[in-house]
Amino acid sequence: MTAPTAGRLLITGARLLHPEQGELTDASWVEVVEGRIAATGTGRPPAAPDDVRVIDAGGATVMPGLVDAHVHILVTSLNPTERASWTAGYATVRALLEAGRMLRRGFTTVRDVGGADHGMARALAEGLIPGPRLVFGGKALSQTGGHGDMRPLSDDRAPCCQHQPDFARVADGPDAVRAAARDEFRKGAQHLKMLLSGGVASPHDEVSAVQYTDEEIRAAVVEAHNHNRYVTVHAYHPRGINQALRAGARCVEHGNLIDDETVELLLSNDAFLVPTLITYEQLAETGKRHGLGEASYRKIDDVRQAGLGALEKAHKAGVNLVYGSDLLGPMHAHQLDEFTLRAQVQPNADLIRSATTTAARLLRMEGRIGTLATGAHADLLIVDGNPLADISVLTRPHERLKHVIKAGTPV
Repeated sequence: MTAPTAGRLLITGARLLHPEQGELTDASWVEVVEGRIAATGTGRPPAAPDDVRVIDAGGATVMPGLVDAHVHILVTSLNPTERASWTAGYATVRALLEAGRMLRRGFTTVRDVGGADHGMARALAEGLIPGPRLVFGGKALSQTGGHGDMRPLSDDRAPCCQHQPDFARVADGPDAVRAAARDEFRKGAQHLKMLLSGGVASPHDEVSAVQYTDEEIRAAVVEAHNHNRYVTVHAYHPRGINQALRAGARCVEHGNLIDDETVELLLSNDAFLVPTLITYEQLAETGKRHGLGEASYRKIDDVRQAGLGALEKAHKAGVNLVYGSDLLGPMHAHQLDEFTLRAQVQPNADLIRSATTTAARLLRMEGRIGTLATGAHADLLIVDGNPLADISVLTRPHERLKHVIKAGTPV
């Protein structure tokens, strides 16, 4: 008998979950050739030559691989003192190992919004280590004293060089923002993230603080547009969020404190919102134990309590909602628990779309990921059960996840 040929795969006895329609088919099959979905159908599958690998799903569900649109694979510890001692090589190895764990949870594509670089994306794309497709934005931009400026209050030195692996870089004024944006795009960034409000992990700013001016945001937006890229912003408070949306930002991360004007701007701009509820739950529960400082810990409740209400407001209005986790360090293990929190206010079909088709639109990868359409990357999950009826099918991978398939190859 001829050995199976790499890149050819036939999955039989499956029920196909098409997120676009939020429907599950009867007994179906999927044919994969050279890492792409070549055909799907119901009923009797096509005959498979001896050199084609066949997986009998046994009535399980086949669905597109998941997308997490807010990760930081580089931040594998919450302890800043510990991270300061890491070399670039050590930090990268830890990051790639965490990416591999994300793949085994069912995330076949992740968008890194601060820290990952072209070398990490290349290593994953070349299969040097198993992991998801990595869509990276390089370093986020922070103003002096902003969410990405982690210098202690005793440090009066100006930020220099900024070549070390980190999730952000400091840039002040339109000219410096423009130069930093160009530099990140030069290094392959697929988007640009700006830090427009304080944050939980930054100890010296307030969550409601507005960071960056209209002129600075517009400078970044123009550069992104010129490079066929887009700007996404870290922001909680409508003062910063609305300013960014009016300036042309395409995506908002977090958005826990959004108001009615925010919703109107998101809708009128066809912009995207990436809530990250699970990170606040985990920070509140385990942050101190893992090295989160007291000043950061006290800010968690400022955003934690409002997050679910903001999600419900955006969902009811029809905002483009995308799945994101924003977990740091050892909290990454809870990446799938965002589904559980969101299920309190969102139907399962909408939740699944947020991690497949809507995420694909944000990443400008429509038709290539997040779908079972012919020609898409064969990034597939085979799960025991129906996630449309029970979202815990996705949150219990050790029990329910039978196969993860990346570019047509079972992991």
